[in-house]
Amino acid sequence: MNDESKTLPGAPDAAALPPAAAPNYPHPIIAREGWPFIAASVAAALGVQWLAGAWWALPLWGVIAFMVQFFRDPPRAVPGAAKAVLSPADGRIVEVERARDPYLDRDALKMSVFMNVFNVHSNRSPVDGEIRDAWHHPGKFFNAELSKSSLENERNALWIRTPSGADVTCVQIAGLIARRILCYVGPGQRLARGERYGFIRFGSRVDVYLPPESRPVAAVGDKVHATASVLAMLP
Repeated sequence: MNDESKTLPGAPDAAALPPAAAPNYPHPIIAREGWPFIAASVAAALGVQWLAGAWWALPLWGVIAFMVQFFRDPPRAVPGAAKAVLSPADGRIVEVERARDPYLDRDALKMSVFMNVFNVHSNRSPVDGEIRDAWHHPGKFFNAELSKSSLENERNALWIRTPSGADVTCVQIAGLIARRILCYVGPGQRLARGERYGFIRFGSRVDVYLPPESRPVAAVGDKVHATASVLAMLP
């Protein structure tokens, strides 16, 4: 893996970007994908507590606490820089490198965000644009932190074309624990930067392939937050 943000000149400091736009968040703070899990856990905990007592139910209340933190989905402000590529997920940067985009068959700047079970797992669009195509590939469930997961794990990819004509490929990747990729959009639909479009359960990765002239802002090892953090600047 190469930390290209240290080798490519001209990458702006995230603190120097224009002020963030006001949040636009039409859905609840607890992701709707988690409602059935939380409801079932609460019902089970109440049943055990009623039948056997509070001590026996205590582990189930711990499970509920984990579910609530896992399915949290807080609002985020959108940075104002028009060419900023926003992080599509919460997590840690595990790759910043020159790579081949296997979906558009082109050279690209690849940036990868790994999500552990304690990160927010809602996925949001990194750019404004129209979805030109989408692909779903069944596959294995290797640890999503490993590079080979990009091509061997189950994954769902979106090709987004920005208003300026830049092509961005955003790939949801299932991991060792995550076995369920949810994507709610398809070809012909438009996405706004920071708009929620999917969810992955329970620990996973998102790859972003950008035009090769893009300048990375985030570096390997950086912790990022969906929408709020800038990954790179488009040319």
